[in-house]
Amino acid sequence: MYEHSAEFSVARMAKVLEVSESGYHKWAARLHMEANSRKVRDDELLAEILEIYRDSRGSYGSRKVTAKLNKDRQTPFNHKRVERIMHENGLRSKTSRTYVCTTDSDHDLPVADNLINRDFTAKARGEKMVSDTTVVSTGEGKLYIAGILDLYGRMPTGLAMGCSNDRFLVMDALDDMLIRGCAKPGCIIHSDRGSTYASDDYRRMLKDNGLICSMSRKGDCWDNAPMESFWGKLKSEWLKKKYATIDEAKRDVYKYIWEFYPYMRPHEALSYQTPAQYYQQGNRA
Repeated sequence: MYEHSAEFSVARMAKVLEVSESGYHKWAARLHMEANSRKVRDDELLAEILEIYRDSRGSYGSRKVTAKLNKDRQTPFNHKRVERIMHENGLRSKTSRTYVCTTDSDHDLPVADNLINRDFTAKARGEKMVSDTTVVSTGEGKLYIAGILDLYGRMPTGLAMGCSNDRFLVMDALDDMLIRGCAKPGCIIHSDRGSTYASDDYRRMLKDNGLICSMSRKGDCWDNAPMESFWGKLKSEWLKKKYATIDEAKRDVYKYIWEFYPYMRPHEALSYQTPAQYYQQGNRA
């Protein structure tokens, strides 16, 4: 009857089908109320989804949004429902990535063996780390960023930014990590074989602090995949295509690396925990 209500009168269909016309109207009213109630609940959920989505600068897809929604909730939301609402409202994760090579491997400096050898697992914090450098364009010139990640939970541990891509930049990132007390004696610090990482000063700094140097094979970005992935996420999820000033770019990089990524961004590989939550488990172990 409901499907054909636009073609035939309810009274006529009720008579033909020998059912109660008033009963049909009561059922239709309940259906309408349920639909309105569901719409209200979806609108309330959409408001929460939008807040999470905007906080992530549009980087979260439906699974990460669902994980954030369900954190500390006794009755979790279904992922398919969140996916449907996001689709209906045109909310989708950013996916584009741009990589710029900052490695100068055309040098005669000695290089270290590849001790990581694409084994990016770590049983404890401070056991294995990866490091790399990337660049962001601004109206005032290029901003170079050197970072270090602990492979245990992909937790950022060191950061340095500057206008020159030299050995001092990567040494400052290493110093930042050491000041934070993130490395154990014997920790492997992996990087590409660029001149900044192969420099005598950088290698001496590692040795003096009981750290072991490891380097990728020549021209093989997959040997440092976690760090490449991290830079890709920074650029696709957070950064603008171009910044007016270097200070503006620095603020966004700092916020992503020390606030959003470790404390707010859940990772599927970590059972939707943030790196900080996972890293803290290693502290208790």
